[in-house]
Amino acid sequence: MDQTETVAFRMRLHEGQADEYRRRHDAIWPELVALLRASGVEDYRIFLDDESGALFAVLTRRVDHGLEALPQHPIMQRWWAMMADLMDTHADASPVQVPLREMFRL
Repeated sequence: MDQTETVAFRMRLHEGQADEYRRRHDAIWPELVALLRASGVEDYRIFLDDESGALFAVLTRRVDHGLEALPQHPIMQRWWAMMADLMDTHADASPVQVPLREMFRL
């Protein structure tokens, strides 16, 4: 039985912010990485469609993950606040995420 699951979602980057988005992620806080790992994230990748500004995220997590608690965690809230000027967000600074439906798997 597989102990992980993969989910994908789309976010939107503001025009002209690709370099800054990459810069901030290249300097991701070690405490945020530790929090994501402790919450069950096995692999997390984000891709950019330069034409549309769409960010396409693929996240592999343990089936017994604890990601639902992340929005209340101070580290996550600080990261979202720091990133809010670069992308579409909700009032609490969390990124607007549109779930994507899996259509094919090899």
